[in-house]
Amino acid sequence: MYKIVKRTQLNDSVVRIEVDAPEVAAKAKAGQFVIIRVDELGERVPFTIHDVDRENGTVTIIFQIVGGSTLLLEQVKEGEYILDFVGPLGTATEFEGAKNVCVIGGGVGNAIAYMSAKTLHEEGAKVDVIAGFRSKDIVILEDEYKSICDNLYITTDDGTYGEKGFVTDKLKSLIEAGNNYDLVIAIGPIPMMKFVSKTTEPYNIKTLVSLNPIMIDGTGMCGGCRVTVGGEIKFACVDGPDFDGHQVDYDELMSRNSTYKNTETHDRENCRLYKAAEVGGTK
Repeated sequence: MYKIVKRTQLNDSVVRIEVDAPEVAAKAKAGQFVIIRVDELGERVPFTIHDVDRENGTVTIIFQIVGGSTLLLEQVKEGEYILDFVGPLGTATEFEGAKNVCVIGGGVGNAIAYMSAKTLHEEGAKVDVIAGFRSKDIVILEDEYKSICDNLYITTDDGTYGEKGFVTDKLKSLIEAGNNYDLVIAIGPIPMMKFVSKTTEPYNIKTLVSLNPIMIDGTGMCGGCRVTVGGEIKFACVDGPDFDGHQVDYDELMSRNSTYKNTETHDRENCRLYKAAEVGGTK
């Protein structure tokens, strides 16, 4: 059993939890993930690590309430326990001595991008962060980012906060202004990562993306996490989740991730757990 030592509501649908898991905290690095089960009847759900506190033995994740399992996890209060917290899984991000980096997060992807930015900052790299959101009301981690990067640029699709536009618009303007990045890291919705990669490709800037295919066992055995990178089949939970953004077959990834879209829609419309959440009954 793993105790939730701190819980913070970041916005209406995004929650941050800090979990007492010293064995995971001792080894976890940027880019790796954990698999959680809330209880013995719960499904196995992967969450990329947001931060670690090795001294206190805690691991922090941030999640958006989008399905049955995250609804259940959202109900677990500070001081209560979850059943499984397995990790660290996956391959840690390989920065390869990068000194001038732009880290880009889209929406809740900023929760994952944060640890890469923090690690690079601690290693002495110059770190610019572009954090993109749909609108002001869902902006997260602004103060946290300011403490671990050289420059923070916030963009919103509707212009309600920061600069109006997409993260790709800001990235292109920074490149054209003479920022000679030797690495770009993009984490967020698949279309965002795709177009960040298209933006950096003409400039021959190495670009890493963190992929989020369907995962079950976290060891590559089930095959659910397979992705095509450079024309070859890779398994995101063991070969990744980070891959060369210029080599990913994004269209295939989006197609595979939508496999259970109809089932998920049906669950949201009919499941009693969802209906309870809509009337505030999950607390």
